[in-house]
This record gives sequence, C-alpha cells and structure tokens, in this order.
Amino acid sequence: MVGLAWLCLFTVGAAEFVVVTQFGKPVRVETQPGLGWKLPAPIQSVARFDRRLFVLVPPPREFLTLGKNTVVASGFILWGIHDPKKFMQTVFDRAGAESRLSDILFAELGGALGGAPFSAFVSTAPGDYRAEAILAGVTRDTALTLMRGWGVRVAERPITIDEVVAAAENGTLREVWATGTAAVISPVGELAYKGRRLVVNQGRIGELAQKLYDTIVAIQYGEAPDPHRWTVAV
Repeated sequence: MVGLAWLCLFTVGAAEFVVVTQFGKPVRVETQPGLGWKLPAPIQSVARFDRRLFVLVPPPREFLTLGKNTVVASGFILWGIHDPKKFMQTVFDRAGAESRLSDILFAELGGALGGAPFSAFVSTAPGDYRAEAILAGVTRDTALTLMRGWGVRVAERPITIDEVVAAAENGTLREVWATGTAAVISPVGELAYKGRRLVVNQGRIGELAQKLYDTIVAIQYGEAPDPHRWTVAV
C-alpha cells in the first residue's frame, strides 16, 4: 500500500502549476500548494510549470524604416503562464513560449519601424522624434479596428480614476486591459487606489480581451484571415 501511495501522490509547490496528463493528454491542472493524487504511471503523469514571471530579452535584429534605412532594435517582454493546460498544448515549454513571443515582438517592431521615417527614431529636430508614440499606438489601433468591425462602440478620451471607481462600485466596469507591442493584450484583474481594492471581472480575463488577443495572434501567425492587410508575405 505504501508503494502504491508513492506512485499516486505528488506535491505542488507554491511557485508552480502541475498538469496531470493521461497517456500524454492534459486532463487536470493543480494550482493549490500541497499534495495531489493521480493514477500510477504510465497511465497518468505530471508536468510542472513555473508560475512566476519571466523576463525575455531577445537579441537585437535589423529592421528597415519607411525610407529603407537600417536600424537595430529589440525590446523586452515580461510574461507568465496564465493557463497551464493551454500552455502545454500550444507551446509546451518555456523555450517554445519564448520563441513564439520573440516572433510576435519582432513582427510588431518590424511593422512599426517600417511605417515611419528614420527621423522618427533618430533626430535632433524638435518634434521629429516620436518613437515611443509610434510603438505604443500600433496594438491599440489594431484593437480599436477589430472592435469596430465586431460592432463594439469605441471611444478614445481621457478618463479619471473617479470614473473608474464609480464604474467598479455600480457594476458597469466589466473589463480593464492594456495594449502593448509585445504583450498584445494585458488584462487587469485588480486595481488599487487609496487603500481600496477594485476587483475587475472577478480577477479573470474578460471575454473581449481574450477575443482580441486570440484574433491578433491568429492573424500574426497566418491562422486567421487578415482583411486589413496588416501582415505582409515575404
């Protein structure tokens, strides 16, 4: 009995997710630290994934600007595993995830750098330099275009924290997320303001944020139609 228990029990650390697989297929995810159980191998096995955040800094690459000038650029990505089961099924491990994230980062950089003149990134003339604005606006404009196409009413305007607090209190704050060149869509599950915790959508990814992320990534990888011609075949 002791030997059977040893084959069936496993531990879950505080800094990890454990995915239980049955003949290689993920069937269950354990997220709470402590003891877990499974059927003995080879029927069921466990795969462990680090739940902490990682920093990815890919080696710099060369890009062409609008005027065909060469620039060398890179960036960094702060990332972590949100859905261990989906992570295992799609990218499998950290190396696979960072390979895909690097592709996304450089695809975004290539699009942004290729659509602006060299002077936007290297210039001493007042008003010419606008690298931050160019890179920050790419994914935001993509998200706005997609939402308009889905029939979602969108608006761009400054909002105050008081509006956000009021919406959280009356239940109309359904989702909060940010756009980024590398992260694509980054959902916000909780806001803190003056000692108060404002939980958004019960701390979960919202339906719209997930749809935007899935659609943008699918277009980037050629897995979905690109009616806006954001991607270029080379």
